[in-house]
Amino acid sequence: MAERLNLSILDRLPASVERPRYRRDELSRGIVHIGIGNFHRAHMALYLHDLFQEGRDLDWAIVGAGVRQGDARMRDELAEQDWLTTLVELDPERDRPVVTGPMIDFVPIARDNAPLIKAMSDPAIRIVSLTVTEGGYYIDPASGAFDPDHPDMQADAATPDQPVSAFGAIIAALQARRAAGVAPFTVMSCDNLPENGHVTRDTVLGLARQIDGETADWIAAEVAFPNAMVDRITPATSDRERKMVRERWGIEDARPIACESFRQWVLEDKFTAGRPAFETVGVTMTDDVAPFETMKIRILNGGHATIAYPSALLGLHYVHEAIRHPLVRAFLDRVEREEIIPIVPPVPDTDLDDYYAQVVTRLENPGVGDTVPRLCLDGSNRQPKFILPSVRDRLAAGQEVESLSLVSALWARYLGGPVEDGTPIEVQDEAAERLVTYAQRAKKDPAAFLQLKEIFGSLADEPRFAAPFARHLSALWSDGTASVLARHTGL
Repeated sequence: MAERLNLSILDRLPASVERPRYRRDELSRGIVHIGIGNFHRAHMALYLHDLFQEGRDLDWAIVGAGVRQGDARMRDELAEQDWLTTLVELDPERDRPVVTGPMIDFVPIARDNAPLIKAMSDPAIRIVSLTVTEGGYYIDPASGAFDPDHPDMQADAATPDQPVSAFGAIIAALQARRAAGVAPFTVMSCDNLPENGHVTRDTVLGLARQIDGETADWIAAEVAFPNAMVDRITPATSDRERKMVRERWGIEDARPIACESFRQWVLEDKFTAGRPAFETVGVTMTDDVAPFETMKIRILNGGHATIAYPSALLGLHYVHEAIRHPLVRAFLDRVEREEIIPIVPPVPDTDLDDYYAQVVTRLENPGVGDTVPRLCLDGSNRQPKFILPSVRDRLAAGQEVESLSLVSALWARYLGGPVEDGTPIEVQDEAAERLVTYAQRAKKDPAAFLQLKEIFGSLADEPRFAAPFARHLSALWSDGTASVLARHTGL
């Protein structure tokens, strides 16, 4: 019979389940992490769990936090299980079930973020880390610069003592520490976006300058914002994962996680007030994250964007089914080998063809249960970060973008809906209404879609991209996805 996960059942778990060897009362807070989602608990939290398992750095435990009212439910559910998480690393050879416990508290959710500010003001906190999604940094997609006109930023600038955003709360906590003579903390993004440390710094400083110029100058001089490359495929939790841990290991967990066995973290060794010994548990500490980051974003995330929309239009649900579909796989191979990999700069001690082969193996893993709808999420943020940089680099080098322009055309066709069998498409994107409007206009006039200047910028006026995009989109509407992919790949 399954038991509800909490500290009292750890000794009764099956021998196959790894559980903390460290005691909760041995841990003390050192990190506030904002955004306690599946990726954080399967990535950074697991690295800390592994570190604590060695009996090291027990003063770097996590205090969870959130800035959305929806985070309150997560807090309540994790509180009932003493902040523990059941994580299952799914591997074709052997699954690894782990109960992790590096989080020791979770800040109460409040509209003015006062509890969060208080937690970050604690001198024991030396790192504030974030996973607030790629689109959560208040960046203009077209310019790549901080957007001071966003309503949240305007609100925080007007009432800085009652911030609505994580960044407003971070600034308020840094101000409180400065006033108290306490050293500032490091601000460490764990989100999947290029130069995430620089982006985080730009957002914090951009908002700080609207609040108080002197504070902004102090933050710029004293606070570290390390860049990081993070990688692990971590699907959302569903009844599938709850049933798995209940039936296989007798654990009743409201928020279990099932993910791939692969994980990678490349982290710039740049911290304001010390850090855990991450390098002892597999983190690559470096002075330059950029080569690793470019490789991952272009090849893995670009690959995700490449297969997402044709797979959805063909009615495929799971990623492992999509990667095994002849047309989808052939299209991915052509995009990667002909247009993406050739322009990825060299990466230390890494063969790019081997890296791509590893990506395909990861996508083929049926145990993970990653879904095509997840890959289709948030295209307005992902296309400008994962696909269009490769387009621009190729054009700058005088090279064609025949396949990459088809990737963008497939996105436009997906947004125009429905799936070719008539199934409606529910677009999950913060800009969904605007995207769908432009995509439907583009059914008759493909150039209309490229007028989304916040996404495509000057590419709308670049005939070497706009012309093949228009040709591909027209063909998708007239001939269908399968026919277009078959012609394009020669199948």
